[in-house]
Amino acid sequence: MSQGSPGDWAPLDPSPGPSAPPNPFVHELHLSRLQRVKFCLLGALLAPIRVLLAFIVLFLLWPFAWLQVAGLTEKQLQEPITGWRKTVCHNGVLGLSRLLFFLLGFLRIRVRGQRASRLQAPVLVAAPHSTFFDPIVLLPCDLPKVVSRAENLSVPVIGALLRFNQAILVSRHDPASRRRVVEEVRRRATSGGKWPQVLFFPEGTCSNKKALLKFKPGAFIAGVPVQPVLIRYPNSLDTTSWAWRGPGVLKVLWLTASQPCSIVDVEFLPVYHPSPEESRNPTLYANNVQRVMAQALGIPATECEFVGNLPVIVVGRLKVALEPQLWELGKVLRKAGLSPGHVDMGAEPGRSRMISQEEFARQLQLSDPQTVTGAFSYFQQDAQGLVDFRDVALALAALDGGRSLDELTRLAFELFAEEQVEGPGRLLYRDGFSTILHLLLGSPRPAAATLHAELCQAGPHQGLSLCQFQAFSLHDPLHGKLFSTYLRPSPKPQASAPGGPAALANGTLPLLKQKGD
Repeated sequence: MSQGSPGDWAPLDPSPGPSAPPNPFVHELHLSRLQRVKFCLLGALLAPIRVLLAFIVLFLLWPFAWLQVAGLTEKQLQEPITGWRKTVCHNGVLGLSRLLFFLLGFLRIRVRGQRASRLQAPVLVAAPHSTFFDPIVLLPCDLPKVVSRAENLSVPVIGALLRFNQAILVSRHDPASRRRVVEEVRRRATSGGKWPQVLFFPEGTCSNKKALLKFKPGAFIAGVPVQPVLIRYPNSLDTTSWAWRGPGVLKVLWLTASQPCSIVDVEFLPVYHPSPEESRNPTLYANNVQRVMAQALGIPATECEFVGNLPVIVVGRLKVALEPQLWELGKVLRKAGLSPGHVDMGAEPGRSRMISQEEFARQLQLSDPQTVTGAFSYFQQDAQGLVDFRDVALALAALDGGRSLDELTRLAFELFAEEQVEGPGRLLYRDGFSTILHLLLGSPRPAAATLHAELCQAGPHQGLSLCQFQAFSLHDPLHGKLFSTYLRPSPKPQASAPGGPAALANGTLPLLKQKGD
């Protein structure tokens, strides 16, 4: 993670407002000179001792974790562990885990509300998820089961703890894994109290605690009651947040261990019982629980989320990447010494031409294999590993900077518009529109397709004319500013700077003039 500057969060309501909260993906820690001196002293004296002792305790957890599952078959592990293994190992891991967090400076865990029984709420959902310290919430929840990546099993000590926990494991590389996870969550959640509770962080990634990210539906698929659990770190200085842009792992660990005392508040809200409609619709269920938790926290519930490995914000009716991959592609090509304006496009308007990685390298005059592979990976590939050269041509034209926004949007339309099935003229249909927005703005294709359907409702066709497309991309009060911000032919704008996309989402960004290279 890299250090970033604070930005403005993209509210669902595009109207400007002074109370709009910051971007949930960015965290910057501002320290005064006195605070820097204090952290230098405590960091040199207190932090190394705390971290060393905490790692010793972490490794002491391993024998207890190993003992609980030693000698058990995979079939036996499909049922909850009971008897002496449960009593001895569970209490040992619970006590040592509390000691570990105590040594890291979390001297107090304040609990509010009443934790529901496994019969009342088989599933716990915790938010906001803001740091790798959040597993501390497992302690007042009596070590519920968790969902984790299968790859974590190979991590020393952590893998043993996951086996001890009988965690539900999901693999990113196995397409069938998610289906099995859904079935396992449903099986445990509907076991009538046989299994301990399952804990989810439904945001799926860390934010800066300023807003709730969109909840993923996994915790709500079983359609059973859930208990929301709020996590707060009410310390005078926020050293714990580990956002997409901000202090990295080591800095967060060092700063937190340098604090004389860190406090965490865990609050159990009343059990949320789903309606029949929510039980049938996990997405609706997730959205409603998110709003309840956001209201209790006093922060907004947003549609912001991670798509792949990129954070996505909401601008008006459109989701866009906080930093589109187009900017990264430009960086790769500039590093290779390529000037996009000197590449022979050769793309035919309205006609797809699929090219291989080798032809891509020849067309762009790239010789370094690593650069070719990196640049080629930015484009969507079909089952044969080919990309549409129209995608490449549009990306290069956007990076070139030699065209005005009017010329660039006209080129985009010409490349992807198709002849009407009935009647003269060409229209931009859903797939072409989605491809343009994905390439230029980093918009997820499903979100772009939804917006295309909304824009077409006002007309008689299922496609957009050139005038309609340019009215949206150039003259719309909000989306027009979005295009001018992302596509201005200048060095990559900072997503969190005063003139960046996050500020645009607040409706506070003036229309930017184009600049030459």
